[in-house]
Amino acid sequence: MTATTWVNVGSDSDFSIHNLPYGVVSKSGSERYVVVRIGDFVLPLEALAFSGFFDGIDGLTSSDERSVFASGSLNAFMATGPHVWSAVRERLTRLLTEQSYRGDVEPLLAGVDSVVVLLPIEVADYVDFYSSLDHAQNVGAIFRPDSEALTPNWRHLPIGYHGRAGTIVVSGTPVTRPRGQRKSPQQEAPTFGPTRRLDIEAEVGFVVGVPTELGRSVTTADFANHVFGVVLVNDWSARDIQAWEYVPLGPFLGKSFATSISAWVVPLAALEDARVSGPVQDPAVLPYLEDNTSWSMDLELEVTLNGDVISRPPFASMYWTPGQQLAHMTVNGASLRTGDLFASGTVSGPERNQRGSLLELSWGGREPFVTRGVERTFLDDGDVVVIRATATGPDGTRIGFGEVAGEILPAPTD
Repeated sequence: MTATTWVNVGSDSDFSIHNLPYGVVSKSGSERYVVVRIGDFVLPLEALAFSGFFDGIDGLTSSDERSVFASGSLNAFMATGPHVWSAVRERLTRLLTEQSYRGDVEPLLAGVDSVVVLLPIEVADYVDFYSSLDHAQNVGAIFRPDSEALTPNWRHLPIGYHGRAGTIVVSGTPVTRPRGQRKSPQQEAPTFGPTRRLDIEAEVGFVVGVPTELGRSVTTADFANHVFGVVLVNDWSARDIQAWEYVPLGPFLGKSFATSISAWVVPLAALEDARVSGPVQDPAVLPYLEDNTSWSMDLELEVTLNGDVISRPPFASMYWTPGQQLAHMTVNGASLRTGDLFASGTVSGPERNQRGSLLELSWGGREPFVTRGVERTFLDDGDVVVIRATATGPDGTRIGFGEVAGEILPAPTD
């Protein structure tokens, strides 16, 4: 049976009682508060803990007797593990559905428009994968039209790279056009300046809660024991800088200038009804990558450029599952840390209107796409990109992720 809440939540809201995503906000830019979102309201979890609403849930007090919600970051709560996550979610659902709690809880609610939304986690490490078959085939065809689109290793392992955790920013943060070395095939030597081929990558990210010791790997079956929740990701990419620098070690300055994530971390528990089995993989994967957990997800992404929808990528078509990504990035004994973020890589489907990057939508700039009656290839200064996503919850309800948005600012002139 679908639960109902006493909070005034619109039927078209991303944030129904079945979602309850977590975030961090500030009132007037000073103190930071860990909150849960319901409709257009946020509820501070430290205030609930102080009032005794979480009494009886073990694990919510840190070694210095402070509530895990008092740190102004989700990290301490994320480190408590699935048992505590489940107990807190169950308690929050009761508080927001049972009328007997309304008189005490309602005064703690604040309108989301009255607070400043901040980066929800302290990012430890950041790994980005390359897990969409359609995206990989498109990119291969664009850059290697006379050879195989996929590299020989692509179907054997989830390819990824380590990014820069310090440049991950929350949705709404402007993105300054990066500068770097660029060299076209027609040039004899590289030049320096602002990227001319600034791009997006519509992705889904997974936030690690429970850490591991160095030397221990994590299996695909342990995915939900370590991953706290899901965010949207825009992996901004300077394609001309990337094309010149990436041989032989891969992405560097073409990626590290900024990566945007959505402000709300949707817990895995909210996405149970969106779970689907992963694709049939051919050839068969090595044993450590076998994944029978059905933690692939049917998420519908939407990308807008200056308000116009330009793509609707389907996450369910991803070739490599998040469980396989987690298993692969730890199989060598690399440890997990609370706050680690790993992203899916660009989400693209088989149709042109399902491509998750401008590189694909414009086929490397050779086949412009049209929006608002204008032909476009890559991003101009002043462009605003917004990525949204939804999933199906209990009884057909909607689970939303909010948005990850960013406006392009001109490159520095100094």
